[in-house]
Amino acid sequence: MAEKTTAVPAAALTTKSAKRETGNKSMFGDKITAAFQPKGKIKQNTAMILGIVAFLLILILWSGLSYGKMVDPLFLPTPTATLQASLQLFGSGFWTDIGMTVFRVMTGFVIAAVVAIPLGVLIGTYAPISAFFEPVFSFVRYMPASAFIPLFIFWIGIGESEKVAIIILGSLPQLVLMTATNIRNVHSSLIEVSYTLGTNRKNVLWKVILPKAMPDITDTLRIVLGWAWTYVIVAEMVGASSGIGFKILQAQRTVDVGKIFVGILILGLIGLMIDNLLLFLNKKLYPWNE
Repeated sequence: MAEKTTAVPAAALTTKSAKRETGNKSMFGDKITAAFQPKGKIKQNTAMILGIVAFLLILILWSGLSYGKMVDPLFLPTPTATLQASLQLFGSGFWTDIGMTVFRVMTGFVIAAVVAIPLGVLIGTYAPISAFFEPVFSFVRYMPASAFIPLFIFWIGIGESEKVAIIILGSLPQLVLMTATNIRNVHSSLIEVSYTLGTNRKNVLWKVILPKAMPDITDTLRIVLGWAWTYVIVAEMVGASSGIGFKILQAQRTVDVGKIFVGILILGLIGLMIDNLLLFLNKKLYPWNE
């Protein structure tokens, strides 16, 4: 039997040759184009370098404005003055204040999460529970937690319980409603397929809905934890004798802007560290979400 041969158009050969010749030249441009596609991805090292560059640009801008006297030093201290203020703070027991703030945030947030996540899962899964609880939490979440500080001082007194209660009140409604949304975002086709395969309701929840939703729930924890820091700082500025918020208020009373900057920068640094830790845990605990 004679072998069949397929003729390849000359234009196709020319195109392939051109691609081989220009492949290396266009590789860099293609990577840039791919990175700027919607939901495009870049290498981890590239992401880290870009993040560092962003911080360096902020530092350069800060240095230019402060050292160049474009802003009065009373309102914007130089990086050098801020460093000196940090040495003064850490030399006078600032570590204790940092520890107290972290303790308050984590205590209140963990209590809120332990209550909110199971409740949010139930609200997102079962319509009757949603109809009962969701309107209440939707109502409460629009009440600023800081507005309850005078009431909590009156009810509980000035102490650790009052500050932890503020964090719980601020975090719990957000966690409940966002967790419920994470559960609802699990595609219904996964649930339908599970029922088709003979899975019961209990296994659908534990083996389908929760594994799919947990990466998003972890992201929810990460986001709401950032809000919890704002609640604790406000609480520490009212009726506290320790904590980063207390130190910032002290510095404001003595017009020590350098120490105010130190307090704010320390809050940002701690928050960034915790945020990256939760991102790392999310990737390690839920590799199927990559």
